[in-house]
Amino acid sequence: MNLSRPRPPSIDALLRLPAMADAVALYGHGAAVLILRAVLDDCRAAAELPSPVDLVARATARLSDLARPRLRRVFNLTGTVLHTNLGRAVLSDAAITAVTMAMRDPCALEFDLDSGGRGDRDSLVEGLLCDLTGSEAATVVNNNAGGVLLVLAALAARREVVVSRGELVEIGGAFRVPDVMRAANVKLVEVGTTNRTHPRDYQAAIGPRTAALMKVHASNYRVTGFTAEVPRVEAARIAHDAGLPFIEDLGAGSLIDMVALGLPPEPVVRDCIAAGVDVVTFSGDKLLGGPQAGLIVGRQDLIAKIRKHPLKRALRVSKMTLAALEATLAAYRRPGLLSRDLPTLRHLTRSVAELEAVAARLVPVIGERLGSEWTASAVTSAAQVGSGSLPDAAIPSCAVSLRPASSSGKALAALAVRLRALPVPVIGRIHDGALLLDLRCLEDDAGFIAQLEHL
Repeated sequence: MNLSRPRPPSIDALLRLPAMADAVALYGHGAAVLILRAVLDDCRAAAELPSPVDLVARATARLSDLARPRLRRVFNLTGTVLHTNLGRAVLSDAAITAVTMAMRDPCALEFDLDSGGRGDRDSLVEGLLCDLTGSEAATVVNNNAGGVLLVLAALAARREVVVSRGELVEIGGAFRVPDVMRAANVKLVEVGTTNRTHPRDYQAAIGPRTAALMKVHASNYRVTGFTAEVPRVEAARIAHDAGLPFIEDLGAGSLIDMVALGLPPEPVVRDCIAAGVDVVTFSGDKLLGGPQAGLIVGRQDLIAKIRKHPLKRALRVSKMTLAALEATLAAYRRPGLLSRDLPTLRHLTRSVAELEAVAARLVPVIGERLGSEWTASAVTSAAQVGSGSLPDAAIPSCAVSLRPASSSGKALAALAVRLRALPVPVIGRIHDGALLLDLRCLEDDAGFIAQLEHL
């Protein structure tokens, strides 16, 4: 007797099931049909025939997974405040409100409300940047690397730029200063040695093809011991005596003295301008505490030339970035409230006593959830700024330490996976046989505790 194999249910039949009807309402008819076909094809390839209910369950699970955003909120408990992989600076409430307005409503991006004519999007933040840095003019691009590229292309294309050999840094993602200079069609002239550069090195390198002297802030490393570098005021004098501009890539770009907040010193943009630097570039999403952006401030004639370069339009920022940046910069007009209003500075300056109080609330709850196979305890830890900012600064902090009863690297890795699988993934760090959850950036501890039921 020839027995034919059972036929799977039709797409139409599956679509009529209640669970699938709900999925169609959520994800649309076309998406539901495509996924059902894919599920049925997989079943045929595997020579299996699940029940219609199981087929629908598989299809709705796939639809749900496809609809889940890939850019998701996480709890940053790594101890790195400005974590590049986790989005760097968290925006202030004022910046978020401004961005929401820019996304929801038409806004005067390049429209002059006074004259009724066309405006310049740089004007939205230029006044603030000039006031806060002491510069004559300012412009904004998509990030600091773009800022450096634009400045070099506009001011030094097909000519030479002199840089100390000790400042030819590589930052995250194998991004190297010499590569940016090459992309800008600029010839790099290295002077000095890795650890020592003197004024005479700059002076000897200046020739008829020299377009500028440039200083690069070595943000993510330090050379110590037998070292020497030329102070920016001296380098500026050498450049100006030769009729050349002096450019500085400042990287983190703090607008305030970090020492006043109890943190190690970091170059301040205003001080660079006061020392004679003609063009300074720095980031918006590092110590500034704003959105990703490259800020360029300095001499009016040089900024005007930079604005006219064709790359400026290619690197320009959106209305959302400008909205967030304007709100962030406006916060600096209230310096006494910065540690309250800007999350980056708030996280950097939280007291250890405050973090210990958070740990006291979390430890018993986490310990109960994990059971006797784990020991949860509050421990001292060392946080860091991150993103190349204040690389030598270890910030005293507090963490919840999760240690397996039996020493096992596999157990730690498995727990890290479970934490990342929570509705709001938790990102910690494994150190010295324990999984550490540093609390410096945790402000929503109630939300953190609430989701532990899924652990």
